[in-house]
Amino acid sequence: MNILITGGSTGLGAEIVKELASNPENNLFFTYSKSNEKANKISESGENIQAIHCDFKDDVSVIAFLSEINRIQPDVLINNAVIGYEKQYFHKTDASVFYNSFLHNIIPAIKITQAFLLLARKRKFGKIINIISSANINKPPIGWSEYVANKAYLLSLSKSWATENIKFNITSNCISPAFMQTALTADTDDRIVEQMTEVHPFKKLLSTKEVAEAVAFFTTCSQQINGTNLIINAGNDLQ
Repeated sequence: MNILITGGSTGLGAEIVKELASNPENNLFFTYSKSNEKANKISESGENIQAIHCDFKDDVSVIAFLSEINRIQPDVLINNAVIGYEKQYFHKTDASVFYNSFLHNIIPAIKITQAFLLLARKRKFGKIINIISSANINKPPIGWSEYVANKAYLLSLSKSWATENIKFNITSNCISPAFMQTALTADTDDRIVEQMTEVHPFKKLLSTKEVAEAVAFFTTCSQQINGTNLIINAGNDLQ
């Protein structure tokens, strides 16, 4: 199975690549923008892993990558990439921040998914997996309005993809993980992390490996599973 994941060189993306590449029947292709050294290291860790450069902030780079999708012929698309965002109160955030964030996060995901669907519709099979966040279900952290807005848009798109493409045997599902300790959340105050850990039912936060295992399930599950959003938060309102 050919699997394409965007943003696979760091954090959750890297863990997903590692998890899926452990199955020798999978061929993993992942995008990266700046983390050349990390991307090369991941590629060298398995014969079934290949890194492809794609800068979501550069439209020329995104367009060039679209031709790569035809070469890859992916069976599964995992929309995971997140371009840096500002953590700021909404009323202090300039409107241009939301515009640029949408332009650099959502538009590339739309173009890549459209290219994927054109191929998947011809062969009448495909799986789309979108990484969202439990912040869109529970109480979002302060200062995350930009991030949550993007994820909400992707969540809505996923529902449309699920409805429009199931007759072509193409599914679209989402996974919404709770807070994880990654580069994306590295600047979270240690006291807040300790507090979240203390109130967690297991007294430990969600790991990237646990989420990667859920992604692996969606790559092999029945096509009857479509239009769902798997919330991974232990039933706990952490964020």
